Amino acid sequence: MFHSLGRYLLLLRLSFKKPEKFSVYWSEVMREMVSQGVGSLGIIGIISVFIGAVATVQVAFQLSSPLVPQSIAGSISRDSTILEFSPTISALVLAGRIGSSIASQIGTMRVTEQIDALEIMGVNAPGFLISPKILSGLSMVPLLTVVSVALGLSGGYLACIVSRDIAPTDYVVGLRDSFNPIIVGVCAVKSISFGFIITSVCSYFGFYTSGGALEVGQSATKGVVFSCIWILFADLLITSVML
Repeated sequence: MFHSLGRYLLLLRLSFKKPEKFSVYWSEVMREMVSQGVGSLGIIGIISVFIGAVATVQVAFQLSSPLVPQSIAGSISRDSTILEFSPTISALVLAGRIGSSIASQIGTMRVTEQIDALEIMGVNAPGFLISPKILSGLSMVPLLTVVSVALGLSGGYLACIVSRDIAPTDYVVGLRDSFNPIIVGVCAVKSISFGFIITSVCSYFGFYTSGGALEVGQSATKGVVFSCIWILFADLLITSVML
């Protein structure tokens, strides 16, 4: 465990050394932003709308007492979506979508000796391959989380219109009622941390791939699994510290 942790930290140190040419790195960052951000909008949008709708319907079912105001369903859906559903579930989905792509891409370059060729030419391979992915993850995952929160709350509103268990006006009142800004800060810290975990962990497993095509697939699987584990651990840690 300590050997793997040491290699991981050393790889991060190499990844953020001063680049030789900023323009090349900048173009790589832009390309990764398009791949990670725009390429993930579809799956994040679909999941967020349905999760928001399901959460609202379940809250309405559990709070069916006439003594409880219907607007409380909007408040519960808002807090659960911002605090947990959007950042964590989106990160777990992105770990499968983005993380496997990163690990397999870098792993393929390793087993086909393209990384060795970069190092022979004097290029800082970790910086050129990994740092643009991490910088893109740090910027795109929070933006995708913002989109997820907006679509999740919109999905809850649509569920109110379709199911009629809660009046849409009561749902909107609940969204505005007793809002605590700390939940936005917790969501932001979670999304930034999750973006770093996904890109760095999967890059690590891809960079140290050895063997052939079979090992590339195994590295991608390990990257996704360990990313999900660390995402859940970070979720618990951040929630315990900030709330």
